Amino acid sequence: MMQSGIPLCNSCGESVGLGSNDEVFIACHECNFPMCENCVHYEIKEGRKVCLRCGIPYAAATSLVNPTADGVEKDVTVNHSTMAHHVESYQDVGVHARSISNFSALESESNAESGNPIWKNRVESWKEKKNKKKVISKREQEPQIPVEQQMEEKQPMEDVQMLSKTIPIPSNKITPYRIVIIARLIILGLFFHYRVTNPVDSAFGLWLTSIICEIWFAVSWVLDQFPKWSPVNRVTYTDRLSARFEKENEPCQLAPVDFFVSTVDPLKEPPLITANTVLSILAVDYPVEKVSCYVSDDGSAMLTFESLVETAEFARKWVPFCKKYAIEPRAPEFYFSQKIDYLKDKVQPSFVKERRAMKRDYEEYKVRVNALVAKAQKTPDEGWTMQDGTSWPGNNPRDHPGMIQVFLGHSGAHDIDGNELPRLVYVSREKRPGYQHHKKAGAMNALVRVSAVLTNAPYILNLDCDHYVNNSEAVREGMCFMMDPQVGKSVCYIQFPQRFDGIDRSDRYANRNVVFFDVNMRGLDGIQGPVYVGTGTMFNRQALYGYGPPSLPSLPKSSSSCSWCCCCRSKKPSKDASEMYRDSKREDLDAAIFNLREIENYDEHDRSLLISQMSFEKTFGLSTVFIESTMMEYGGVADSANPSTLITEAIHVIGCGYEQKTEWGKEIGWIYGSVTEDILTGFKMHCRGWRSIYCMPLRPAFKGSAPINLSDRLHQVLRWALGSVEIFLSRHCPLWYGWGGGRLKLLQRLAYINTILYPFTSLPLIAYCSLPAICLLTGKFIIPTLSNIASIWFLGLFTSIILTSVLELRWSGVSIEDLWRNEQFWVIGGVSAHLFAVFQGFLKMLAGVDTNFTVTAKAGDDADFGELYMFKWTTLLIPPTTLLVVNLVGVVAGFSNALNSGYEAWGPLFGKVFFAFWVILHLYPFLKGLMGRQNRTPTIVVLWSVLLASVFSLVWVKVDPFLSKSTTITNNCISIDC
Repeated sequence: MMQSGIPLCNSCGESVGLGSNDEVFIACHECNFPMCENCVHYEIKEGRKVCLRCGIPYAAATSLVNPTADGVEKDVTVNHSTMAHHVESYQDVGVHARSISNFSALESESNAESGNPIWKNRVESWKEKKNKKKVISKREQEPQIPVEQQMEEKQPMEDVQMLSKTIPIPSNKITPYRIVIIARLIILGLFFHYRVTNPVDSAFGLWLTSIICEIWFAVSWVLDQFPKWSPVNRVTYTDRLSARFEKENEPCQLAPVDFFVSTVDPLKEPPLITANTVLSILAVDYPVEKVSCYVSDDGSAMLTFESLVETAEFARKWVPFCKKYAIEPRAPEFYFSQKIDYLKDKVQPSFVKERRAMKRDYEEYKVRVNALVAKAQKTPDEGWTMQDGTSWPGNNPRDHPGMIQVFLGHSGAHDIDGNELPRLVYVSREKRPGYQHHKKAGAMNALVRVSAVLTNAPYILNLDCDHYVNNSEAVREGMCFMMDPQVGKSVCYIQFPQRFDGIDRSDRYANRNVVFFDVNMRGLDGIQGPVYVGTGTMFNRQALYGYGPPSLPSLPKSSSSCSWCCCCRSKKPSKDASEMYRDSKREDLDAAIFNLREIENYDEHDRSLLISQMSFEKTFGLSTVFIESTMMEYGGVADSANPSTLITEAIHVIGCGYEQKTEWGKEIGWIYGSVTEDILTGFKMHCRGWRSIYCMPLRPAFKGSAPINLSDRLHQVLRWALGSVEIFLSRHCPLWYGWGGGRLKLLQRLAYINTILYPFTSLPLIAYCSLPAICLLTGKFIIPTLSNIASIWFLGLFTSIILTSVLELRWSGVSIEDLWRNEQFWVIGGVSAHLFAVFQGFLKMLAGVDTNFTVTAKAGDDADFGELYMFKWTTLLIPPTTLLVVNLVGVVAGFSNALNSGYEAWGPLFGKVFFAFWVILHLYPFLKGLMGRQNRTPTIVVLWSVLLASVFSLVWVKVDPFLSKSTTITNNCISIDC
């Protein structure tokens, strides 16, 4: 305890004490830094003669040395520089605090927890240790130095062959594309100048509505178009990867990877589909000891667990068969259903016999899994019971303990040839009433912690349960970027395009989303990288922990004068409120970013002290094993971990209360706050300065299933749009979040803004699609009689739109059919799912009305596309059906009016009817979906749509808001009764 008025020593924690003149001892007369006399003499004895805070020589040091000697002056200068650098490094390591006063928080924790000078003395010694490591012999370094650093030391960087290559789009394709974009932007400006300066007085309301809608569409086009300004292609060299990291007679140096597979409801996500995904992962072309597969069962279903038991047993036969004969794809359901010549390129005589036997084994395996599914259709009253007679712990999916089961792996069963298999881990996190579990994002964060405790691979590859590995070399493709010493250091994730099976040939509802994956994503790859789309993504684990890229320049820190206790005098003028706010914003982006380059050189005692000193528990939670794993940039299980207690520790980190009062879901891991956690998570990484890479192998890396039914497809789009609205209404909105750091490039920000604003386009789109019917019913039009100059602007606009699309197809390779399907579903989704998403998002914010996340049903074998023609009632069908009916009625009314009015009415009718047919053509796939296979629209849809159309028409006739109020009587009255 300190005496009254006497401060504590900032080094040893004891009282500063009194000096020789019976007054409080002052080590530094410049800043009054509290340090006792013994600690000052110890510092001077060790060669550190300047104040830790201000860098001015201690008063005791000046009395012990001759300040006029050249050598001493030089020594003081050097020490001042050293200590200034030390203070800066100390701030970098301690940037964990959220406020500007980083140092005061760390300092108090140091005094409270350590209470001795060890921490202060070791801070200086860490730098010395780092320098000593450079003189250790090369042979002693090799087991400790990361692979990438070894390759850099062995040969100069210019002599190292790149593992990947960026190929820009040829100038003869991209230059005309950019010229047309600029021309279209100029024409848009001239077009709007004409539209605004030439109002339609007879239909002012219609004209004003159309102007507002067109301006919104133009802004949306800019947000969508300019992120595609500099698209790129990439090529990987997997042969170079193998030559560099898989040398003969040497241990394999490829980095380990942890696969994450998430599932919730086995009745909506068939276990056989999940099992095929798992089997394709276990059979990837990658060293088995480097692969681990974690399956998250967020529904705690015994059906999922039992199907994994059967899958692990079948994998003992399937994996060696795939690797022996180089099978593609390595998901048995899709391999055996291929309608190709499976004997092509097969030269081993035993292949046919073994394939036939393997197909029989797979069919028997399917029967066993289907039997489990049939048994699970009805839950027993007493709940499920395991084979040993004990009750299944997950009988209540909302109240159950955490469960982990490890299959296969080094200590598990081997394949039928006696070889080791990749590790397979079943995980079901703990759930209790009263806790927020955060759906898929929470499940993924639980997998991050479990995998860090058990295997801690430096890279993570997450897949949805219905996305199987279609290319067995997909991991190697990703590693060509991650393990490249020049490229990988700044990469947070590799995004692979999504490809789908089981979609109808015409792709009626744009399920393949080709325009997004082959055009937009390649455009973003030329800026700061593609957005994260939720599956088929290889992560750098350190990026998920909130660390910044190693190449990231440090952000300016707040001045040291405000970082220490308030009793000291400030050497620099205090900042005004705006500067403090700006600095706090910049440091907010640096949340949970620590100096890994320093940490990796500490010994075990230094690490434990650093963990205590920096209070990592406040960020990562109360698990020393997990916290130590976060410091291991190149992966591996923590040295301090006890193998016998790893499962117990893994159970601990998936507890439902583990994330409380931590940064999980706020700054680290998958980010909470939106049902589209993928967009939010990738956005946070890009804001920290990371970049992502888009990898498009010739053979698609992964394939999945998509809902081909109209209602299911609309519900899927509704969920995506709702997530975008939630992000727009959150603190992470790209319109205002992350500007302080300056790490998110402008075009990348435009892409994210477009991602969260597109649902709001539904409002002007609904209004714009209603205008043709209104114009036909009232005889009004939104455009005045065109002059010659106006005709040029309209013609130029339509020409530029067509040229933009044609040139985009030219450099991207997308077909015109895919582009047209994308345009059609943009309208269908815009007037239905996006509209509902906007209202649901605002209801959730204003009234707290939450919307339940509906798992999209995963289809099994659907060769005849039966789901395509199945009708499922949903309120999402009403708005587009109403628009169809109203526009069809408007076309009929327009032709009737033209027939009655004579020849003069046919000219204006052409523009109105063209406008109406534009709407009808875009909604045509929706109309086909309503008709079904029998070309019959369900009665309920017809009734609702006719009712709404009739009410709308009657109200319009009654109100007619766009009719001119002043009418001129032109008839001359002759009769006296007039």
